Amino acid sequence: MQTFLKIGLPWAISMGMVFYLGLMLGEKNQNPRSLFSSSLPVIKNEDPSTIHSEKISGKSKKESKEQYTRISSPVSPPLPPNLIRIMRGTGIIERMGAYLDAVRAMDRSNVQDVVAAFEALPKGYGRHLEMKLLMRSWAAIDPIEALEYANQALDEKSERRFGISEILAGWANEDLDAALTWARANHQSAEPKDNPLLVGIIKGLAENDLDAANEIFLSLPDGSARWQASAFLAQEYCKKGTEVAIRWADSLPMDDLRMRETILGQLGSRLARLDLEGTAKWVSSLNQDSASERVMDNLLSHWVTQNPRNASVWVGEIKKENQRYYAMKQLASRWSLVDPVATARWLNKFPPSPKLDPVVSEFVSRISARDPEGAVGWAQSIIDPSTKQKALDKALDAWDQTSPQAAEKWRSVHQFERR
Repeated sequence: MQTFLKIGLPWAISMGMVFYLGLMLGEKNQNPRSLFSSSLPVIKNEDPSTIHSEKISGKSKKESKEQYTRISSPVSPPLPPNLIRIMRGTGIIERMGAYLDAVRAMDRSNVQDVVAAFEALPKGYGRHLEMKLLMRSWAAIDPIEALEYANQALDEKSERRFGISEILAGWANEDLDAALTWARANHQSAEPKDNPLLVGIIKGLAENDLDAANEIFLSLPDGSARWQASAFLAQEYCKKGTEVAIRWADSLPMDDLRMRETILGQLGSRLARLDLEGTAKWVSSLNQDSASERVMDNLLSHWVTQNPRNASVWVGEIKKENQRYYAMKQLASRWSLVDPVATARWLNKFPPSPKLDPVVSEFVSRISARDPEGAVGWAQSIIDPSTKQKALDKALDAWDQTSPQAAEKWRSVHQFERR
């Protein structure tokens, strides 16, 4: 009891005082203040056509950078202590819960607090989700100020492009014309038509208005922006189901084979994960070209991981001969990596033929490193002399690495010259 009075009681009183001071300071620090000074332009009544890159260049750019750096400086009102502790902690659930609460309550009066909470997180790719939430909410309040912040405060290598894209995605759903005007006015590149800023707009629109997003996408020239945007559209169309995604693919211009190949490949990969049967039916109906082959490749890549025997049955039933042998080659290539014995049994069902030569050659190439002697045996079944020679050379080279005497003996018996 005496020990408690001497040590425990004073300690308890001290902790109580610290707790009380923490609460008082926390309440005091929660008074909202505007993030930006009154000298910054107000854009609510501004004509979108006047929005230009000059707002984030020259003197205003320097001033903006100073303002953004002040967010975490000692002269700015700090976040409530509990929120700082949570945002800097390692508990992802607690951290995200606190951050979501802050983003939900975000308005003009407390932008600074939410930005400060974001900046309390470690920089880099690890905070992209938190950045997306911040930028989408900020875009609904004041997209120009959000874009100024992204251009000045975010790291150019790991964060800036993503942040700007998310702001434009949110802005596009609030005011598409203004977002397009800003994106076109602020794009600076040797290729003015290949505008990566439009990717963010297409991404945002695709979440709510696929037709509008697709219209902008189709207007893009061949380039990196079109390629990036196609990934977002493929993702959203696949969410609508196999039939909707296929109708969109069928509506793409037939004269741009590169674009069709890229998009059909993306659709094939996504749809195969969602609907194997529907994707298989679709690719069977396509004329064979590089685009349909991309769909086939992605379909079989996924199918082999699920049920390669079912895939082999489907491949054997493809009616178009050239398409069937192409599919057989792709299946042999993938299945042999998973189960070469089962692949060999499947191939043994088909008699040797010139059409089968590329399939067997692919199988030989895949198994040479693991079973060079078996690969040599399969290579001998190839009919075309040139294809057979290449397959044997590959298999024997692999055999030389594991058992050079056995490989040399085989060459001697079969009078096969080293090349």
